[in-house]
Amino acid sequence: MRAALATGVGAPLSLVERDIPEPGPGEVLVKITACGLCFTDLNLLRGHYPFARFPIVPGHEITGTVAALGGGVTGLSVGDAVGAQFLYGSCGHCDYCVSGDQILCRAKRITGITDDGGYAEYGLFKGGYVTPLPAGLDPVAAAPLMCAGLTAFNGLRRAGATAGSRVAVIGAGGIGALAVRYAVAMGARVAVIGRSAKGEAYAKELGAETYVASRETDPAAALRAWADGADVIVNAAPSNEAASAALTGLAPDGTMVLCGYDTTPLILRAQPMVLNRLRVMASPSGSPHDLRDTLAFSARHRILPEVTPIGLDRAPAALDAMGGGSGGGRRVIAFA
Repeated sequence: MRAALATGVGAPLSLVERDIPEPGPGEVLVKITACGLCFTDLNLLRGHYPFARFPIVPGHEITGTVAALGGGVTGLSVGDAVGAQFLYGSCGHCDYCVSGDQILCRAKRITGITDDGGYAEYGLFKGGYVTPLPAGLDPVAAAPLMCAGLTAFNGLRRAGATAGSRVAVIGAGGIGALAVRYAVAMGARVAVIGRSAKGEAYAKELGAETYVASRETDPAAALRAWADGADVIVNAAPSNEAASAALTGLAPDGTMVLCGYDTTPLILRAQPMVLNRLRVMASPSGSPHDLRDTLAFSARHRILPEVTPIGLDRAPAALDAMGGGSGGGRRVIAFA
């Protein structure tokens, strides 16, 4: 089978031929249909994950069909359409795992970082972490739901977004665009914060009722003027500074959830947080049941990202373009 291999920090992806693996006990062999290119894949090559294993096949936004089952796998059959996510596996016996919060397990393993992912024609995954795709969901367009969609949906609901909530989303990229659409489908009022005015038309197309260009306007003041503050702010931008600038745009008892971040310190003003009982939390993707909920909600509301399919050969160049800020939209590796 063909695969793209990351051999080390700073090294370009290598295109290689490998044997198709065979599933062992508890494993599922998936013939991969599509794998989204995520900024996490780029950060792997930049050395942001000290726990990464090299060489590694990147990619954790995976859809495909079950090709073979190892012993002990239940609930799946050969030919089933499935997805595999950021969370590759966990210990299975800690309090977090047994309560269904496997994403918090201290022994968790990450697809495409500690275990081979989806930049390949076939992949081996743990049976409990492979999720059936709802009928009718386009597997190529659905690939980014396995990470970007899951992160956006789970972040919104863990921050308390409901019908009637006032939700602000910072950044309308891969995670942010889906967060806007999910929030609108939940019945929330939505504002989008971007850097420049050129993003306004797109934000309105997604369903936002207002748009704030942070280069021209104080985003916190704009949110207070919009709706007396947001109940939830989703930081979907890879910028801690953007999150800090919007913090006081929260209404009293409001919550900011970090779905995007960078490697700089997060600086927050304590006094307005104390006086208004504000909360800042982070949301690391999600557990298998969270992905099931994300896919069901996406199918019910017909929410899929706009994607551009590419071949595996183009993956290295597409990652380079992403790193240079010229990715040109959501790229998904599609296998014939």
